[in-house]
Amino acid sequence: MNHPYEDTRAQARVTGSGSHVVAILVYDGVKLLDVAGPADVFAEANLLGADYRVVLLSPTGADVTTSVGIRIAVDGGPDFRPEPRTFLIAGGDIYPRTAVPRDLIDTVAAVAPGARRVASICTGAFILAAAGLLDGKRATTHWKVAHTLASKYPDTHVEPDAIFVRDGSVYTSAGVSAGIDLALALVEEDHGPDLTREVARALVVYLQRSGGQSQFSAPLQGSAPRTPALRHVVDLVTADPTARHSLADLAESLNLSPRHLTRLFRDELSTTPAHYVESIRLDIAKAFLDQGYTATQSADRAGFPSYESLRRVFARELGMTPAAFQRRFRTARRVELEGRAS
Repeated sequence: MNHPYEDTRAQARVTGSGSHVVAILVYDGVKLLDVAGPADVFAEANLLGADYRVVLLSPTGADVTTSVGIRIAVDGGPDFRPEPRTFLIAGGDIYPRTAVPRDLIDTVAAVAPGARRVASICTGAFILAAAGLLDGKRATTHWKVAHTLASKYPDTHVEPDAIFVRDGSVYTSAGVSAGIDLALALVEEDHGPDLTREVARALVVYLQRSGGQSQFSAPLQGSAPRTPALRHVVDLVTADPTARHSLADLAESLNLSPRHLTRLFRDELSTTPAHYVESIRLDIAKAFLDQGYTATQSADRAGFPSYESLRRVFARELGMTPAAFQRRFRTARRVELEGRAS
């Protein structure tokens, strides 16, 4: 059985249905790049022979003000015709800090059934989830709020490291610029890799980024564990990452049994003590690499037994080597100093 979105170009030729309508749901406080990034991808594809028509919809059909204060004109509301083939829900900083309002949920419920594919950008996943479209599905969102999405919507299988996720006819993408990655993937489904590669080149972006979104996360800036004992583990490891932090050592430091500490990690963080300690050390190593230390120095300072062990963790968690990470993400200060030296 063919996927309902396969070869939409052929269907357009047969039915004479004209442009492929891409509707983007916007609202007051929507993040501007979540709207402009994907829209530019489709517009650039049109210059190369595609036929997309991008329209903006709001719950009332009224114009909206973005998160940066720029007002954008809207083409219609939930009853917009023709029905879009692609329906994108943009994100905004307002969610998940507040509950998704009823009018946004109703708009998704009204428009989504007529679309051939539905997608969210960044925290737009919270709107999709509130409308029930992520129940039982794999999904992602911005790394900062991935845990919140998983907690609020336990029926959604959140993949926090993915740049974007497709589960059947529903797509979700990570933070902000990942909407561009998602739009490129949608264009590739419609028009193949050659045209899409030209779009990526014109926009000076990667056709497909290596690694997941954890490579972009700020070291040690994730939400602190709720349980005091687990927060103390973070303090212990960050204070001296090179010390022994085995399960037995941590349990003794916290005056807990190893079994009880393991259960705390499983219940709150869905991980093991060893893996959590490794993740803290990885964040510390990333910070040292960002400051200009070599990979070997970073491994040593972060508590890894060798460069090779750090390299294996980078490959598994980030899909790249420490050297590749450093080339891509070293600080502007480091680049400035190197420029002065030369």
